[in-house]
Amino acid sequence: MNRPALFRGTTTVGLVGPSFVVLAADKRATSGYFIASRDVRKILEIDRHAAVTIAGTVGDAQQLVDRLRAEARYYSIVLGEPMPIKSIATLASLILFAYRPILSVEMLVGGIDREGPSLCLVDLLGSVTQEKFAATGSGSPFAVSVLESGYRDDLTVDEAIELAAKAVKAALSRDPGSGEGVDIAIIDGGGIRYVSRQ
Repeated sequence: MNRPALFRGTTTVGLVGPSFVVLAADKRATSGYFIASRDVRKILEIDRHAAVTIAGTVGDAQQLVDRLRAEARYYSIVLGEPMPIKSIATLASLILFAYRPILSVEMLVGGIDREGPSLCLVDLLGSVTQEKFAATGSGSPFAVSVLESGYRDDLTVDEAIELAAKAVKAALSRDPGSGEGVDIAIIDGGGIRYVSRQ
């Protein structure tokens, strides 16, 4: 049975700093060309040290995030330490690969573990790559060009926030599937904190 092709829009970005990770996303949820919501949070906490951005089918993403949360908590209870970022990304990869093409989710997994700040891109088929910066969703070609031109290894937190916001805003003005402002999360040694930019 062929599934009808749907236009799915969103823009999420992530970048790694010297001691932190910044994640950003737009707030619009679409169903085809219909704007289903103007206030969706696409940056979701997995554990105190890790968060993901979601692009794709909302129900699939929610199911995957719930599974990652449960596994990360189980890991920390059994082993007494937070689950490494690469392990969270690998688990997401295995689930997406096992349920291809049923699950339609692309995500960025970012956070701080004993290796330091880390960002992984997990694509629709379950491939995992570790990145310094990345973008997902229909607005990603616009966002990644901004990240490429402005990224440095020594960005301060404020500079990283500004760059992430600028990257998502570039997509907001060019991609009809992205809109309604920018949510930003900073993950550092103190955990996860959220910032909202109009």
